[in-house]
Amino acid sequence: MIRLSAWAAIAFGALYFILPLMGMTEFSLKMRRGVYSLDAYAKVMADPRFQETFSYSVIMAIFTILFGVLLVVPTAYWVRLKLPRARPYVEFITLLPLVIPAIVVVFGYIRLYNTSSWLPLTGTAMGTNILLMFGYAMLSLPYMYRAVDTGLRTIDVATLTEAAQSLGAGWFTILSRLILPNVLIAVLSGAFVTLAIVIGEFTLAALLNRPAFGPYMQLLGANRAYEPAALAVIAFAITWGCMGLIQLVARLAPKPATPVKD
Repeated sequence: MIRLSAWAAIAFGALYFILPLMGMTEFSLKMRRGVYSLDAYAKVMADPRFQETFSYSVIMAIFTILFGVLLVVPTAYWVRLKLPRARPYVEFITLLPLVIPAIVVVFGYIRLYNTSSWLPLTGTAMGTNILLMFGYAMLSLPYMYRAVDTGLRTIDVATLTEAAQSLGAGWFTILSRLILPNVLIAVLSGAFVTLAIVIGEFTLAALLNRPAFGPYMQLLGANRAYEPAALAVIAFAITWGCMGLIQLVARLAPKPATPVKD
């Protein structure tokens, strides 16, 4: 009876997510009256704005992921190794992006870094891109930090560090060649969430006036009928494709050996 109830719950959850996706996919195929076709997909893929905004968001996601890894991995490692009492405070700080609206953050950016301020980042495209990357990193911080922290829990950080230091390794070598390979799967999980956030984020990119994918999806949805559904299916397929790549990398990645305490 318990097993039957579990399968019933799984089936209900699957239908809850799959049925709307099926309906949206079917609608996206009805651009040509009376017949199923890929016209909406072809129209979206041929749109120069789609190519421009999607490539921009992917590039921003790559830089955001790199920045997040450089920020989070050393921080989580140091907190776990040297500052365990500070862990609750660090976790509280990383949770703040969940309760502070993105619109508050972006208006703070505009107010603090406008062209008449001490650091006029919004005066150039490069400066605005940097601000946007910081905003994306902030939004993904709760997920990236917890993914890395969970990965660090699975290894003996203190023993690994002591063994590396006994062999003459410095902090950079320890982080890059010992800690990072051991938490690679956790980093990839955080990277996947970061990619999903960057691809779909609207508020920061729109108010900073950057050619990102989120504002393009909103603009297309306000002016077209079938193309937004096709675009949503494409975005969903890209997201699941990225998840599949992460799973593939996780399976193929070599498992680093960790010392075991006697």
